[in-house]
Amino acid sequence: MPICLHRLKRMDLLNEDYWSGRYESGQTGWDIGYVSTPLKTYIDQLEDKTVRILIPGAGNSYEAEYLHRQGFGNVYVMDLSQAPLDNLKLRVPDFPDDRLICQDFFDHTGQYDILLEQTFFCALNPELRPAYVKKASELLKPGGKIVGLMFNIPLFDDHPPFGGHQKDYEPLFRDTFDISIMETAYNSIPPRAGNELFVKLVKPLVSA
Repeated sequence: MPICLHRLKRMDLLNEDYWSGRYESGQTGWDIGYVSTPLKTYIDQLEDKTVRILIPGAGNSYEAEYLHRQGFGNVYVMDLSQAPLDNLKLRVPDFPDDRLICQDFFDHTGQYDILLEQTFFCALNPELRPAYVKKASELLKPGGKIVGLMFNIPLFDDHPPFGGHQKDYEPLFRDTFDISIMETAYNSIPPRAGNELFVKLVKPLVSA
C-alpha cells in the first residue's frame, strides 16, 4: 500500500510547478533540440498552409518553429508551463503572442484541423488517456487528425515519460478515431529507432 500511495502522490505532482521545475533545472531529456525527423517529413508534405494546427504540451516546440518558418499561419502552441513558450518566443520573435497558450489541455476550447503529437501523450498520467482521446476529438473538426509519435515501449510507471504499446493504443482510439496509420516509424532519430509509432488518427466526418 505505501508504494501505491507514493505512486499516486508522484502522479498528482504532474502540474505546472512540476514542469516549470524541470525546465528550470534543465531536466528536459525529451528535448532533442530540433524538429523530429518523422514530423518534419509529415510537415513537408502538407500543401495547405492555412490549416489550424494545435501542438499541446509543446515544450520548446521546434515543430512550431519549423512550421512558422515554412509559412504556416495558424499554428497554436500550448504548454502548462510558461517557460518553454518564452523560449520559443526568444528563438522566433515574430511568432504571434496570441498563439502561445499557457493552459491545461483539458481546459482548452477551439477547433483545429491537426493536433500534432510529439511528447505530450507520454507525459500524461496514463489514467488520463481516455480523457485525452475525448478532448482531442472535441478539439478537432470532422476529418481532423491526431498526427505524430507515440512510444511503443514500456518506460516508467511513476513519472514521465510513460510508455505503452500499440496493442493498448488501438482499443483506446478506435471507437473515436479511424486509425489511418499506426506503425513503427521508419525514420525515427537514432536513439528512438524501433521504439516509436507514427500515428495518423482521423476524426470521422460523421459521428457514429
